Amino acid sequence: MSVTPLAAVPPTHSAPAFRGRIGRDARSGHYAVPRRYRLHLSPVCSDGLRIAVVHALLGLADACPVTCLDAVPDSPDGGHSVLRPLYDASAHRYTGPAVGPVLSDDWSGRIVSTHAPDITRDLARHFGAGRPALYPCGTESEIEAVERMCARDVNEAAQRAGRAGADASEREAALDTLLAALGVLERRLAFQDHLISDHLTVADVELWVTLVQLDTVHRNHLDAAAVHRVAGHHALWAYARRLAAHPAFGPLLDLDGIARRHHAHCRGLEAAGAAVQILDWAAHIRRP
Repeated sequence: MSVTPLAAVPPTHSAPAFRGRIGRDARSGHYAVPRRYRLHLSPVCSDGLRIAVVHALLGLADACPVTCLDAVPDSPDGGHSVLRPLYDASAHRYTGPAVGPVLSDDWSGRIVSTHAPDITRDLARHFGAGRPALYPCGTESEIEAVERMCARDVNEAAQRAGRAGADASEREAALDTLLAALGVLERRLAFQDHLISDHLTVADVELWVTLVQLDTVHRNHLDAAAVHRVAGHHALWAYARRLAAHPAFGPLLDLDGIARRHHAHCRGLEAAGAAVQILDWAAHIRRP
């Protein structure tokens, strides 16, 4: 299938604390052995939901168990106290918050990685044999472009567009950036079911999680007119609705947990857009 590549944009994520990788053999240190590794995540945060969906698509419940974290971190620094022993064992005098998601090594009791894109890539590459090809050969640059577009032109732009205290011109510029990105995605999905291939890939996971965040979190700080413009991308939201009905997507949503986490950390002001829900996510969740 031939698709037009999405334009690359500069990365925006800061380097996480741990960037270990799973390798192919014993010489790599962290080599792939079923049930050696464990995921610690909360699907109410974007990174946790991305990993959870990939984990479900690959059917790795037995090969890599999951420990679910509370929706709202319980430590004053924004971390999870249950993860503190792992952080203390993995970095001498670690002073940062013990945050998820975490891929840990049960053999050593230490952290392998806290970097969500690396974690999903390693799960797919080293435990995904005979399973869906979430990283098709030759699509790496397109997947990275989708990740950057979702981070900068959707998530960050939506935050700026609803930021309390920003002047009108700043908010309008951010909204223009958001709508331009949604327009690119809308035009692509108007003629195909998936973002960069003829089947589900991790790019679809990335975009779907971004759309969940846009509607369940960022929308609360946009005015009603802006939300109606966002909702006007009908192919994009129909795509989000289809994926929500997939057993590896919708059943992982914890809408109450997302709301509790947002309200626990958000310092912004609720706007009129909070009353204009784009998708009724609960209606499309079919839990087993």
